[in-house]
Amino acid sequence: MAFDRMERILILAKTYPSPSAQYVETSCVAGISQDGSMRRLYPVPFRMIEEGQQFRKWQWINARIEKTNKDHRPESHKLYVDTITCGDVIDTRKEWTSRWEWLDKIPIFDNFDAIESGRLSDQLSIALLRPKRLLSLEITKARNKDWTKEEKEKLMREQMQGNLFSEAEAKRQVTELRKVPFDFYYRYVCDTPEGEKEHKHKIVDWEAGALFWNCRRSHGTAWETPFRSKLEQQLASKDLMFLMGNQHRFQDQWLIISLVYPPKRKPVESRQGSLF
Repeated sequence: MAFDRMERILILAKTYPSPSAQYVETSCVAGISQDGSMRRLYPVPFRMIEEGQQFRKWQWINARIEKTNKDHRPESHKLYVDTITCGDVIDTRKEWTSRWEWLDKIPIFDNFDAIESGRLSDQLSIALLRPKRLLSLEITKARNKDWTKEEKEKLMREQMQGNLFSEAEAKRQVTELRKVPFDFYYRYVCDTPEGEKEHKHKIVDWEAGALFWNCRRSHGTAWETPFRSKLEQQLASKDLMFLMGNQHRFQDQWLIISLVYPPKRKPVESRQGSLF
């Protein structure tokens, strides 16, 4: 029997809305609860996830949530949007010390196959992956460069869920939401007992979509150079990790729902510092 409760959750992922695939959740917000459990939250209206709106990645929220009946993945919860209150944002000071306090509560995988094994054995559906190295960023044109009529209708339905919006307001928001006309994928390798293995996953992090629009605004048709510089060079120089999430109807299909990129940590001995 589902029951609702108030929870304090640290937001770690906000995805760019993507109704194009028939069964992908329109937007996924994910985080970690106060007790260290992972949470997937929906439905979440766009205005809650847009750049600078409502809550941000690395911000605490308090909200009423309920284990959803329709989605049996253990992390998936219904979010009562009208109960959200926003708390502190955890900053990056002292080499991400405060953020690491929470990242260290999440098991970090270094092999994608181990995540898939966890899905099969324990219904794991959100996991943090540290790839051995990036190979490349692949950029392909989206099938349609704008929302289709069906996508707009699906987005509107999502916006109106929970009676948060009138039809006119939902229509306005969908009209304002620009579709990113490209798809972005990371190709990367992980170590396995049999040796290195290559993988490719789509990046659906809201930050990547926002970065595209920023680069397009500042560099026009030459947007790809600064975009690649950020995602291929700058992030590769960090301790880059992917927060992976699978899809509800096709649970063997995984997406990179958030990019997590703290600075590389010094070895433990030098982090602790000398006692004398």
